[in-house]
Amino acid sequence: MSITASGISVRYPGSDAPAVDGVSMSLEPGELLVIAGPNGSGKSSLFRALLGMIAVEHGDIEIDGRALGRWRRNELARVVGALTQREEPVFPQRVRDAVMLGRWARLGPISPAGEADLAAVEEAMRLTHTEQFSERGTDTLSGGEWQRVRLARALASNPRYLLLDEPGTALDLAHEMSVLELLRQLADTGLGVLAITHQLNTAVQYADRVLLLDRGRVEGIGAPAELLTSEVVSRVFQWPVQVQSLPGGAPHLVPQRLDRHNGTGQACERSSVEKGVT
Repeated sequence: MSITASGISVRYPGSDAPAVDGVSMSLEPGELLVIAGPNGSGKSSLFRALLGMIAVEHGDIEIDGRALGRWRRNELARVVGALTQREEPVFPQRVRDAVMLGRWARLGPISPAGEADLAAVEEAMRLTHTEQFSERGTDTLSGGEWQRVRLARALASNPRYLLLDEPGTALDLAHEMSVLELLRQLADTGLGVLAITHQLNTAVQYADRVLLLDRGRVEGIGAPAELLTSEVVSRVFQWPVQVQSLPGGAPHLVPQRLDRHNGTGQACERSSVEKGVT
């Protein structure tokens, strides 16, 4: 039981280089996998490939041992919940109704919602702290509120896997952290969670593994504290970075100012975190 990609490559029309180049990875039940990398490293292309939104040029993708191409869309929607990077409401609707759309794969196009469907929607809104504006229109929401409603919609399907592209977009610090807390809780209950993020310092505190991409290829995959060294992060992101250790062992990335004379990162005094002061 897992989502696996074996040597997959994705190339967009007219592009000389593949956006995803021979990537192999897996998402296991009960884990939180964070995917990171610079802009243009292939993160969103990999995300779309795993969901069958774009075709792969080479390689194979399987979900629970079954080739992705053999899943019907409504079947896949019952197993995999997804949050894409960008989405604007097509038309205004009540928030509760927007979250109910997450049940479409289980309900069908015309079946009325039953008790189980209503309960799933209520639970999804409770988990995402969206119940307080459940009767509002989606056109009245802030960007962060709309992001949380979209997450509730993905959860309402009761999936086995949850794939999210930049789930912290438009969220303030408290709501970003509450989403990460929720994703960790969901993984601990057996859900396989994959999250693409640029917010490494917050996400790695919750991740079981990090998949680091660079120019479409896997730079490394492993436990955050083992993978995210100063050398690796500085090379991949092409900027000098110090990696310190937080209490508990999670890595903390500190980008360095550039020395005006030689373009290298300035040496900085060891912080209280690095010294082990809590």
